Amino acid sequence: MSCCTIIDLSSLNVNIFLRSSSHFSADFFLRHISFLFSFYFHFYSTLFKFPPNAIIKDSSLTAYFQRSELKQKEGTSMWAYNETFYQIYPIGFCGAPVHNDGVPAHRILKIGDWAEYLGNLGIGSIILNPIFESDNHGYDTRDFRKIDCRLGTNEDFSEVCKKLHSQNVKVILDGVFNHVGRGFWAFRDVQEKKWDSPYKDWFHISFDGNSNYNDGLWYEGWEGNYDLVKLNLRNEDVIQHIFSCINGWVEEFDIDGLRLDVAYCLDHDFLRRLRSFCDGLKPDFFLVGETLHGDYNQWMNDSMLHSVTNYECYKGLYSSFNSMNMFEINHSLLRQFGPDNWTLYKGKHLLSFVDNHDVTRVASILSNENHLPLIYALAFGMPGIPCVYYGSEWGAKAKKEDGDPALRACFEKPEWNDLTTFISRLAEAKKHSDALNYGDFRSVLLTNRQCIFERKTDSERVLVAINADDQSFMAHFDAGCGTAVDLITGETHDFGGGSELAPYSAAYWKMER
Repeated sequence: MSCCTIIDLSSLNVNIFLRSSSHFSADFFLRHISFLFSFYFHFYSTLFKFPPNAIIKDSSLTAYFQRSELKQKEGTSMWAYNETFYQIYPIGFCGAPVHNDGVPAHRILKIGDWAEYLGNLGIGSIILNPIFESDNHGYDTRDFRKIDCRLGTNEDFSEVCKKLHSQNVKVILDGVFNHVGRGFWAFRDVQEKKWDSPYKDWFHISFDGNSNYNDGLWYEGWEGNYDLVKLNLRNEDVIQHIFSCINGWVEEFDIDGLRLDVAYCLDHDFLRRLRSFCDGLKPDFFLVGETLHGDYNQWMNDSMLHSVTNYECYKGLYSSFNSMNMFEINHSLLRQFGPDNWTLYKGKHLLSFVDNHDVTRVASILSNENHLPLIYALAFGMPGIPCVYYGSEWGAKAKKEDGDPALRACFEKPEWNDLTTFISRLAEAKKHSDALNYGDFRSVLLTNRQCIFERKTDSERVLVAINADDQSFMAHFDAGCGTAVDLITGETHDFGGGSELAPYSAAYWKMER
């Protein structure tokens, strides 16, 4: 019988790197575990003269990864991962003046009037862009505690939230915390009192310069826009003010989460504190951040945001159809969610969209209107949380070059057509499919005009099939079973002799066990 020496690294406090490394996610360590253990062994065997037959044990390291795995398992129960989201820009949706005229109106009640429609559409949560008192478009906030007078009162919005919740539609508010408007009450105090203002450290200010508005002081604006005054998110009073407002939104409106505007600009320590604070408000309080490019893991991890906007795939979605090159979106999906160990976001839930309040509506950007239902089928079938922008579900059009008001239109009432029906079926299919909500991604068949990919969990396997061509296509591949049920139509599909894809068609084949 051979003997060995067991060395517990935790007793040597060598786990301090992991404990203190708040800049790296658990996913980072999981992807680099072999390197870390190798580093541990070689460095500390030299330093502490470990015997050659030593077994390295680090109870703290083990506990770290156990906690990480537990968090990942807990994360799969987050309600948002099973739902379809719906986005509304309230100032435009409600037909409010673009510039704050100071005239009170009860326009926000209109959102409540759409609650039943949203329930019928299969929406599980609504994202509301800015609703608080602002100078103009909502992102130039004056007061985080007061509903914009152009939209109504706090009491009005409380009623809206109750109506939405009655239809099982959760409420996500736009958290605009990077900047405020020039009309923000604390900044106005600084304008008046200069260095004597108790709020001068709430912003990035120099009294040695001047602004474009001749304020007698210089301040940092968001990306050079001096209508948007950047907040100092390392100032404790600012942080506590924001947290107090969020707590008030939960108490008064019972909101269910936040969309973090320009999350890519927000201080990372602030995001960590925000996550911890919101976890204490509600155990399932959902945080999604607006991000553009780069590694989304720097904002989306166990200590910061649950999700971020998937702009990488946004471009790939419409471009794949317009160029008739399904390889483009497939490449992005493999890079993000594919079976290889190096893929970036395996097991995570990014917010998927085909348009929003900042970009051309999808019906205006697609060169072939027959692709409109197909792009939604692709967006709902790929990994992520699908989000529908109001009006686009019935094919409303608008182009970015026509300005923001065109993108943020007022619709008197919802419409319902074939596209709306199709999207409601996609939402229903996703809601009840374990594979579509949590499944791995694997490419099965790929041509320029067709793609078939698999979403798979331990309990379910679904094939998403898209034919973007105006001709039928006979797909030959190993399905691993004989038949399936299409989650969109409810029809049975037989794989014998190949699978015929009709022109401009989409299918979600739930495979037989």
